[in-house]
Amino acid sequence: MERKRVSIMGAAGREFHNFNVFFRDREEYDVVAFTATQIPNIEDRTYPAVLAGSLYPQGIPIFPEVELEEVIAEHGVDIVVFSYSDLGHIEIMHQASRVIAAGASFMLLGHAQTASKATKPGIAVWAARTGSGKSQTTRAIATILKDMGKRVAVIRHPMPYGDLAKQAVQRFETYADLDLHETTIEEREEYEPHIDNGNLLFAGVDYGAILKEAEEAADVILWDGGNNDTSFYQADLYITILDALRPGHSVTYHPGEVNMRLADVLIINKIDSAKAEDITEVEALAAAYNPSAEVILARSPVTLDDPDMVLGKRVLVIEDGPTLTHGGMTFGAGYVAAKAAGAESIVDPRPYATGSIKATFEKFPHLKDVLPAMGYGSQQIEELEATINAVSCDVVIAGTPIDLTRVMQVNKPMVRARYDLGEVGTGRLGAHVERIIAGQ
Repeated sequence: MERKRVSIMGAAGREFHNFNVFFRDREEYDVVAFTATQIPNIEDRTYPAVLAGSLYPQGIPIFPEVELEEVIAEHGVDIVVFSYSDLGHIEIMHQASRVIAAGASFMLLGHAQTASKATKPGIAVWAARTGSGKSQTTRAIATILKDMGKRVAVIRHPMPYGDLAKQAVQRFETYADLDLHETTIEEREEYEPHIDNGNLLFAGVDYGAILKEAEEAADVILWDGGNNDTSFYQADLYITILDALRPGHSVTYHPGEVNMRLADVLIINKIDSAKAEDITEVEALAAAYNPSAEVILARSPVTLDDPDMVLGKRVLVIEDGPTLTHGGMTFGAGYVAAKAAGAESIVDPRPYATGSIKATFEKFPHLKDVLPAMGYGSQQIEELEATINAVSCDVVIAGTPIDLTRVMQVNKPMVRARYDLGEVGTGRLGAHVERIIAGQ
């Protein structure tokens, strides 16, 4: 049998999972390459043989996505599998057109083909767009479950930016684990708040092995999605977060629309910051695309540790990186907090940016009043630190979910902005969770 030659398009996460669960041990396919985008410095590596399995004793090379056409030609690729998230529907078809014009077929794997089945009850939290409020929702659900006396294992969407073999299975219980696994700022933004709340968290590369460890440690599996990707596991309850600040995005980004259509519960978040007409638009889209889902409205209240530090001051605002970059937002929780606390002005960080931080502003020109907390490696963290320290301001608001002082030294006062899920009304989300745990 002639094996179909496959290349997988990814961004350090979904592509490895798709390979592991769909392609790894299937002799009818020969995965000859991965291509990488979105995340700096992940191309020109190799998916290691220890993870790739017996069919790939040399591992699988990873190339930059800009070389996609060359990869198709040089490796005789028959099928290109798109395997990353948070791209607009039009952009997806541009990628498909590149593939087809280069002589290969374009493939999207379905949720049913890539979601593993757990032996424990499962809840999945995913979203229509990056930065909609998945993590705060996951934390709220974890609290509900723990209040019910359940042991919870949160499994986070992968962010394997380092040594893939070492990162196959990662377990996080303490802040020391963040250093042990050499986590980036982007990883810490997702992991540290769970540690703050006392949640056991897993992440890594091999989500089959991760699931086995999580099932031994917990009564309930709680999936905390990344970007707007679909869950890696089948769940008994699917909860999708819709962002009232980006009303039309629910049905114009992939795979966010999939998540909206598959949801049992749709949470329309950030209604405290959104326009009434935008909330109405999101509600109308929810009713049109998934009329069977229950819709819950939610606020995303932002609090500052010390608002008096901000009143009347010149403020630098730092925000969660992915929300601003491929998430497309122009502001986040830190900016909202600065305005609410009466900052005299919000300082434009662009003139002070250096190295890759300057390049980030050039790549994402919609950003001007906020600094994305980019930190995909030690050099970029140093450049972020240098940028912060160069800005002429009185105080820094950290709207990113982590304590930045754990990874850098800042030469000016810093105050953290925090945000949690604020369900409108009480008990509806908890009722869904209780129903699943009761097996109804």
